[in-house]
Amino acid sequence: MEIYYMYTKLRRDFGRHPNLADEPAEVLADIRPDSHISDSFIDRNPVVTTVAVVPDMSEHEANTEMVEYKNSGMYHLEGGWPKDVDFTEVEHTIRYRKKVEKDEDYLIAISQLGAQVEELIKQNNAIDIYEEYFTHDVVDHSSEQPSAKTLTVFRDPAHKKGITRSAPYISWHPDGGRKMAVAYAIMEFQQQPDGMPVSSYVWDVNNPNTPEMELAPASQICCAVYNPKDPNVLISGLYNGQVTYWDTRKSTRQIDTSPIENSHRDPVYDICWLQSKTGTECASVSTDGNTFWWDIRRMGEPVDSLVLQGKNDPIVLGAVCMEYDPAAGPTKFMVGTEQGTVVSCNRKAKNPIDRVGASYTGHHGPVYALERNPFYSKYFVSIGDWTARIWMEDLKTPIMHTKYHNSYLTGGQWSPTRPGVFMTIKMDGTMDVWDYFYKQNDPTLQVQVTDQSLTSVKVQESGKMVAVGAQDGSVTLLDICDGLAQMQTGEKHAISAIFERETRREKNLEARQKELRLKAKKGAGNTHEVELDNNPDTVANIEKEFFDMINAKKDVDETNPLEVEIGA
Repeated sequence: MEIYYMYTKLRRDFGRHPNLADEPAEVLADIRPDSHISDSFIDRNPVVTTVAVVPDMSEHEANTEMVEYKNSGMYHLEGGWPKDVDFTEVEHTIRYRKKVEKDEDYLIAISQLGAQVEELIKQNNAIDIYEEYFTHDVVDHSSEQPSAKTLTVFRDPAHKKGITRSAPYISWHPDGGRKMAVAYAIMEFQQQPDGMPVSSYVWDVNNPNTPEMELAPASQICCAVYNPKDPNVLISGLYNGQVTYWDTRKSTRQIDTSPIENSHRDPVYDICWLQSKTGTECASVSTDGNTFWWDIRRMGEPVDSLVLQGKNDPIVLGAVCMEYDPAAGPTKFMVGTEQGTVVSCNRKAKNPIDRVGASYTGHHGPVYALERNPFYSKYFVSIGDWTARIWMEDLKTPIMHTKYHNSYLTGGQWSPTRPGVFMTIKMDGTMDVWDYFYKQNDPTLQVQVTDQSLTSVKVQESGKMVAVGAQDGSVTLLDICDGLAQMQTGEKHAISAIFERETRREKNLEARQKELRLKAKKGAGNTHEVELDNNPDTVANIEKEFFDMINAKKDVDETNPLEVEIGA
């Protein structure tokens, strides 16, 4: 049964504004159920019916063309001088300036402009238009769910040629984190193909399509670090053991390189800038067991050297990573070795034998990452095998450590903005973020970055952006949530209390172990003396004293049964 209802309107009423009013309900049709028709149908439960009165619209997709950004420079020459003045001659320019300064029109213009500028300066001094009114308000992120999102991915340009290189080292530009230098290399010697490119690149975080600058060395770059005092200067360690530095303002070629005969014999795995007045000194380590100090003004030979060898140990330790923090001492540094030992060194030790100091053992494999806490320099984290361990420099055992993971750990770093947060990366392609302010047993956040093994991680100084390098040469830029980047209320004091508590506990355990060892030593000595004194008279006297004590005890028990019962 179909129902039709016709609405009629005169032509002159078209376009006229309607007058809407409430009307009572009107029955258009009354359809009663028919039992005869129901026999021909089957009930269906549930029934889902979709009613749409909107006309169907076709769907279209549009793909815009990709816009590639390029950076270009412009060289400015000094101009605006009259033709009779040679601006390259200092005397000519000084003579012309004095002539202009004596001109009456110049003096009048300066006096008029001076009054206007003075008024604007007074306004700026009266009101600070850049003043922040809520700097002391702390936002509570404790209820925020930890998260991280991928901003972009930087691909190795050599990957287009069918060559897969890893990204073993990342260094953020010290001026705001707009750029980062990524070292690309194949660290396995037997897997280096012929014609392999050796260039590394500097990337702009806003342009992941094309690198901003190419670094073209003589060999692969294994590590590269920006100079914190001069962000235009880069120091890098090469696969063939050389150390080279770059000036990004001048050329893509290295400015100077250490001679091969005065360099390392193995790849340079880590390098760092040192605190100095000139800002030109750096140190490098390698698996050949040598630590070299360099001055980029004179790269002909190292300024100083040190062999990583203990006082009474003939084994030379191969260095994998290096930690230098001026807050712990301008001449102190720490080295993580491929034997699983962390070595504390002092370049200016009073005795040359003491340059290699305390050693911290505990890892079952190479120590891939080593860093002091940015807020408490006497505590440091070491990452190797399947765990990350937190140490106190005065103790030989770790005060805290993570659980043993199923996958091998390959790197990590402390958060520069929060004292209780650090990151670890693993071979299964995941990054774990640990927040000891909230829990110590499990990571607060686990991010599956890629399917490839992760090789490097670097946190930008603001604590928000994290760059993670992988085995296939990709560098993933992550943006972590504010709860993991901004310091929480009372966090600094709480983390300090946790570290001190664990330090006291470890000291008590060490003291107890030392006490037990002394007791065991004394017990072994007494046993030895008794075994040596095997005189029959001595043994008989001891037995007599023992039985006398037993009999005396029995006499006391029989005399005072009540006391024995109470004592029982």
